[in-house]
Amino acid sequence: MKNLLTKECANIGVDLSFLQKGQFESYYKLLIEWNKKINLTRITEPEEVVIKHFVDSLTLLKYCDIPQGASVIDVGTGAGFPGIPLKIARPDIKLTLLDSLNKRLNFLNEVCSDLNIDADLVHARAEDGAKNAEYRERFDIAVSRAVARLNTLSEYCLPYVKVGGQFISMKGPELTEELSEAKTAIKTLGGKINAVNEFELKDSGRTIVVIDKIVPTPKQYPRHSSKIQSKPL
Repeated sequence: MKNLLTKECANIGVDLSFLQKGQFESYYKLLIEWNKKINLTRITEPEEVVIKHFVDSLTLLKYCDIPQGASVIDVGTGAGFPGIPLKIARPDIKLTLLDSLNKRLNFLNEVCSDLNIDADLVHARAEDGAKNAEYRERFDIAVSRAVARLNTLSEYCLPYVKVGGQFISMKGPELTEELSEAKTAIKTLGGKINAVNEFELKDSGRTIVVIDKIVPTPKQYPRHSSKIQSKPL
C-alpha cells in the first residue's frame, strides 16, 4: 500500500513523510475494521482505497490553493473523505468534520485518536449546521465530495464559507449541464465560479469546481432539506 500511495501521490505533486504514510495505513485498517460493523464504503480493496479515496482526496492539493492554517469544513464527510486525508497531508489546517450520522462520527473520532490528529466533529444535518452562528460563514474553505447536484450542494455548503473564502466541490466527469443549472444558485448564495478543473485519475474522470464566496449568503438560506430537494435554486 505504501509504495502505491507514494507513487500516486508523486503523480499529483504530493510528498508524504514516513509518518504520514503510516497514518494512511492505519486509516485503511480502521476503515476496513469498522466497515464490517457499519456501512462506510463499498470500496475496500487496498489499491482501490488508495486511488479512489486517499489520492482522490489529495488532488485538492494540486488543483486548489489552501492557505497555511486555513479553517476547512468537510460537509457530509461520511467516512472522512476528503477531510482526513487532507489533514494527514496538511496538519496545519484547522479541520471540522460534519455529518448527520453519529455512528460515522464515532468512527472518525477513533480515527483521529489513533492517528493523533486534531479535528472538530459536528453531528448535524448540513442545513442545520449552516444556520448555527458557530459555523455560519466561519470557514476559509468548505469542501464536499457528496453526490448531490451542484445547485443543491451549493445551498448546503456556501453558507459555511466566509466572504473571501471558497467552496470546493469534488465531482465526477461531464459536468457541463450541472454547471449551467447551478449558476443561478451559486450567484443567489453569494458565490462565483472561479475554476473548473477536469482531470483523469486512473482512467476515471474527475472534476474539481472552485467557487469563490464574494458576498454574504442571504439569511433565508439554506432552506429545509425538503425544500432544497423539491425546489432547487
